[in-house]
Amino acid sequence: MQKFARFTPPSLRILACAVLFAALAMVEGCTVGPDYVRPSVATPASFKEAGPAVSPDGTTWTPASPQDAAQRGAWWKIYQEPELDELEDRLNRSNQNIAQAYQNFMAARAQVSQARASYAPTATLQPAYTRSGSSFSAPGIPNRGVRFTSNDFNFPLAISWEPDLWGRIGNTVREYANAAQVSAADLANKRLSEQANLAQYYFELRGQDELIALNEQTIEAYRKSLALTEVLGRTGIDSAQSVAQAQLNLKTAEASATNLRLARAQYEHAIALLTGEPASTFSLPARPLTTTVPVIPAGIPSTLLQRRPDIAAAERSMSQANALIGVETAAFYPTVSISLSGGFESSLLQNWFTWPARFFSLGPSVSQTLFDGGLRTATVAQYKAQYEGTVAAYRQTVLTAFQQTEDYLAAQRILATQLEQQKAVVAAAQRYYDLSTARYRTGVDTYLNVFVAQTALLSDQQTMITLRVQQMTSSVQLIEALGGGWDVSQLPGQKDVTTGSESTSARRN
Repeated sequence: MQKFARFTPPSLRILACAVLFAALAMVEGCTVGPDYVRPSVATPASFKEAGPAVSPDGTTWTPASPQDAAQRGAWWKIYQEPELDELEDRLNRSNQNIAQAYQNFMAARAQVSQARASYAPTATLQPAYTRSGSSFSAPGIPNRGVRFTSNDFNFPLAISWEPDLWGRIGNTVREYANAAQVSAADLANKRLSEQANLAQYYFELRGQDELIALNEQTIEAYRKSLALTEVLGRTGIDSAQSVAQAQLNLKTAEASATNLRLARAQYEHAIALLTGEPASTFSLPARPLTTTVPVIPAGIPSTLLQRRPDIAAAERSMSQANALIGVETAAFYPTVSISLSGGFESSLLQNWFTWPARFFSLGPSVSQTLFDGGLRTATVAQYKAQYEGTVAAYRQTVLTAFQQTEDYLAAQRILATQLEQQKAVVAAAQRYYDLSTARYRTGVDTYLNVFVAQTALLSDQQTMITLRVQQMTSSVQLIEALGGGWDVSQLPGQKDVTTGSESTSARRN
């Protein structure tokens, strides 16, 4: 009967390695590299172009806080346009640019999980069986002419682990977590941009409907003028030149209808694209522009730092660049790793998984770069410069946000005044046209005065419609500049992007 060697306890050196492994596992690694502190930015106390906001009933509007429910989420509902509400819902479900941005966020979040995997040990199992035979005539082997064969049953398990002593892994995780937050903010920014584009295209399309309707009314008026001119021409009261002028007016108005319909078709196709539908199967029936511009509280400038997703993305980019400095700084410190390997190996299958067939090895290793020609120093300097670049980009993003908000606040204020002035212009042009037509019918004036009055009235009415569309689209741009109701609290936190949970901001719908 075969006797096996008696098992003896591990040596003190093996025990010491095991104790070292356990001790390192409980060590909380120190983190090298600079601590991240959000840079300060100068913010004005108020918006210069805002002025006192006045509600429709004439009372002063109380500025809303960043958490004002009227501007969060479905901000377009402030226009009270059911058709626009439906289109925005379709955009949120089917817009492919938003879908792409969402998948970019999911990929960035997966990279965080990849980085976190470095905290855990790596285990490799590689069982193998080998049967080998020697050569009949190999030199140096006794009993030449005899083949020796052997079996090798091997079941090795290798485990390696690198404790995060200097925070290299932790900084890498923070770098990718910040990158995922940047991606989430980019997703929110893309969603807001597409929603705002849809609202603007919708109001532009309704403006084209108004212009087309005005053009049709003008064509009908020109037809009546032509008929009257022809009658007066046949009776000798008016000249052939007046008839030719009336015919020219009619043909010009009919030709301009083509351009108006082309512009409307292009806006309709753009809306189809935003809602994720083929332009060939999408249509919106003609409707006048009846929406009134809402009163939009601007709040105070400092709230923009919390309300705009592009500012949040720029801020998280700074934190990401700061974490990358820590990753590269850790390269100045030694890399410590612990390896454990073991398993069972035997030439006999029946003895493969027996205690005497075991083998193992355990021990730490340390790696330290002694000289690299200044590579690490230059790399850290590179990432420090890149960090300062992200600081400048952040401050530029904030300044751009202030500029855009002031621009659209000014547009709202000035367009409101201009619209009131244009109403008076249209009323005066209408009176002039009515008087000119009456005088022409009685033979007091020539058709030239009617032509001038008609041209002026048409131009003033077109300007009125254009100003109304500009007022609506600039109100959308103002809401977009104010963040569209988005808030930095909707940005997924470090824990969210690390554990895989989703925040409201990161969802597609």
